[in-house]
Amino acid sequence: MVVCQGKSVLKGIAIGKIYLYEKQEYVLEQKQVADAEAEVARFEAAKETAIGQLDDLYEKALAEAGEEQAMIFDVHKMMLDDGDYLDAITGLIRSEKVNAEYAVHTTGEQFAAVFASMDDDYMKARSADVKDISGRVIRILAGIGDGSIASEEPVILLADDLTPSETVSLDKSKILAFVTRNGSANSHTAILARSMNIPALVQTDVELLKEYHGMDAVVDGLDGKLYLDPEEAVLAELVQKKEACGRERAELEKLIGLDNVTRDGRKINVYANIGSPEDVLSLIHISEPTRRTPISYAVFCLKKKKNNTTCLLYKSPRPRE
Repeated sequence: MVVCQGKSVLKGIAIGKIYLYEKQEYVLEQKQVADAEAEVARFEAAKETAIGQLDDLYEKALAEAGEEQAMIFDVHKMMLDDGDYLDAITGLIRSEKVNAEYAVHTTGEQFAAVFASMDDDYMKARSADVKDISGRVIRILAGIGDGSIASEEPVILLADDLTPSETVSLDKSKILAFVTRNGSANSHTAILARSMNIPALVQTDVELLKEYHGMDAVVDGLDGKLYLDPEEAVLAELVQKKEACGRERAELEKLIGLDNVTRDGRKINVYANIGSPEDVLSLIHISEPTRRTPISYAVFCLKKKKNNTTCLLYKSPRPRE
């Protein structure tokens, strides 16, 4: 049995087999090109293909995770059309007569380093976005496709880290939990885990060994631990812990529809800040809309405002003692 410690971003327990998510390997080479303008045209064609892919990812994210999560791909499109970014790539191709893959990689690393050096944690995390868009263009240039989960049953996804594009592209019905070596509470892996309401660990001290692929494992989001090939007694204890979590959730769901009243009789309204009409569905199973705000009206407001700060009047259940 191997026990690894990570940082939990969502509580809960998942039991299943490990799926080692590995990106397709690509060996980057710096090559000299005879026709720099032809290479610039090759890059520009790949960029346009990338923009089309980002449009598709936006629509997929909008349907599965809501407008707030989908907007990252609009941001990616803006970054991909940034004048400084484009000038740096085309300038490198023309001045050094290098291949587009090398120019995109070099420029992406330089821009990502700028974000990574910032003090703000949110801006630091955007370094991954720059690497994501650069990696997308490089894969198009090299003819490499995105990874997928080749499994018929839901799995615990183990990876070094996941880009925004990867988190959206993955088949969510096949994921029980996320475990990554890197990432943060602001990473897209963590954000997706919260939207899916499944356990996730980031910054986990686990080796990405091929022997772990297909191994029985447990993700304990309560204690921030990953158990690989758990011993029988430990597994039995974790199963009981998972069942206890299920019972606790079932008890809490019984409170749906009750008034939010404190012990001294004060009523409190709880508001949900959501990003799209699709988010309404994720709230229905945890709370009931107030009588003054029926669901149809809530959706109408979201469609009319189309922004990320729309507040809906939703009640969050609270016991009355």
